[in-house]
Amino acid sequence: MNVETSRFGTVEIDDDRIIEFPAGLLGFSNFRRYVLLQPDDDGIFLWLQSLDTPELAFVVTDPVSWVTDYNATIRREQMEALGLDRFEDAQVFVIVNRYGRALTANLQGPLVINTRNRTAMQLVLAEKRWTTRHEIVQLSEPAHAVVA
Repeated sequence: MNVETSRFGTVEIDDDRIIEFPAGLLGFSNFRRYVLLQPDDDGIFLWLQSLDTPELAFVVTDPVSWVTDYNATIRREQMEALGLDRFEDAQVFVIVNRYGRALTANLQGPLVINTRNRTAMQLVLAEKRWTTRHEIVQLSEPAHAVVA
């Protein structure tokens, strides 16, 4: 299948890579089909690209790469909705945003993907330990040209 993206042009993907968010994402409930794109083999960031509109994509990352003790509590009814028999079949990502001079991760709204059936949902964690703007990277000042 060919996927049109605003960042990478046309990308060919296998149909078995399609991820379905039956309820969509928070604020984007009308967009339900996505695919994960990895721009390079060594990258820690991926793009969650909408299949419904080329302009909609989110930068995501594995939260454990940044917060080693991170865990997303998933309730029994959420596991049932995802078709998860065991949590080991789940893959967790968080959305990354730029906030000022930093990259932040939304640890309070993780994305959980059932790796077996590719069904996913965005959770909203009640635990106040996690925030929507957990700083993961401080961005450096851009280089400026100097006239000699």
